[in-house]
Amino acid sequence: MRRPRASIGAGALAAALAMAALPPAAEGELKLGGYLKNHSVVFRLPESKTAASDLPLPGISQFRLRVFLAGDLSPDVSFQAAYDLSPRIQDTLFFRASPFIPSPEAGDYRAADFRSRLVPAPGKPAGSFGLYHNLDRLSLSVKMTFGDLILGRQPVAWGSGRITNPTDLIAPFSFQELDKEERFGVDAVRLRIPLGALSELDAGAVFGRDLEFKRSAFFLRGKVNVLETDAALLLLGFREDLLLGLDLARSLGGAGVWLEGACVFPDALNGKKPKASSYARLTVGIDRSLSDRAYAFFEYHYNSAGSSEPGDYTALFSRPAYTRGAAYLMGRHYLAAGLTWQATPLIPVSGLLLWNATDGSLALSPQAEYNIAENIYLGAGAFVGVGRPPLRSPFDATGTGPVLDSEFGSYPDFVFLSFRVYF
Repeated sequence: MRRPRASIGAGALAAALAMAALPPAAEGELKLGGYLKNHSVVFRLPESKTAASDLPLPGISQFRLRVFLAGDLSPDVSFQAAYDLSPRIQDTLFFRASPFIPSPEAGDYRAADFRSRLVPAPGKPAGSFGLYHNLDRLSLSVKMTFGDLILGRQPVAWGSGRITNPTDLIAPFSFQELDKEERFGVDAVRLRIPLGALSELDAGAVFGRDLEFKRSAFFLRGKVNVLETDAALLLLGFREDLLLGLDLARSLGGAGVWLEGACVFPDALNGKKPKASSYARLTVGIDRSLSDRAYAFFEYHYNSAGSSEPGDYTALFSRPAYTRGAAYLMGRHYLAAGLTWQATPLIPVSGLLLWNATDGSLALSPQAEYNIAENIYLGAGAFVGVGRPPLRSPFDATGTGPVLDSEFGSYPDFVFLSFRVYF
């Protein structure tokens, strides 16, 4: 059960949402919209080399109904609110663990929140049905003479990388995430001050549970355009760690190129002797339109927090880069490539490849989508991990933990169908 302060905070959020839903001032227009999505997925769990028989094929069918409300309360004040309701039909396995493993934790940067799962209730046995909800946006934007102040639940994200973003630690996506349309909302106060046509200063605080400093973050980010290059410097304090980040992006010979890097100093903000050494992450990439129907990108990622030995992979998840720093890739060197081809005006086909150069394993993800009518989309795809299977599977019920022999050979394979309707 949540502590009383969290329950009171959740009630305050609900009251604020009700206030936001009141008709806006006459100057503004009320905007109401949203979507209904479904992702139906069937998994093949990784078998260990010593498995005696095939593991089952668990599945999940997840719906997501999102309602979005926005409007102007005055010429200088506007609001946004969004609420998600997510019924799920799923194997009982997924009430205990996420099928998309490993991945960055979401929801850690909220001062107070509702309990996300409504059904089954705490203490009740899990069947095949779950009902979840999420108050994902609830913010006010105030226009001032020198900038914009945004208060409340909102998205906070940075970075130019396509697959990995070393500077994006607040609510990042993993590369195998199926729904990347909306960033997970966090509780923040943010001030954005324009310094020119292509320059700005972005500063703020992001609040963790019960407003505790050790669970919260603060940031200062400056962005300028110099020599036809967008350059950003980031200072981010998070969970008592300190990050210094750099993000460069520009056009070069008809292609887009980017470099995004970060160096993190664990325990730099708690006044204690660091328990872990600093680590760095770097992403360099290039993309280009190959024709009016084809687009491709290539990216290299370096992760000093990773390991060069697959046998050490599982030990990584007790280290600061993984417990606090949103790292989840286990190796040190990665190459990624992506291709999108517009087969017809209504059917884009894409493919993604991510190669762990440390252990030689591959992640492959083909996808296709069909725009069957205005605001209605049907999609299908798969994720396949190629590599040495685990010595002991993450899904073995022995309680002794996994032993991996490659990264992507230990990931679940899956196929999915998706359906989206916007209103």
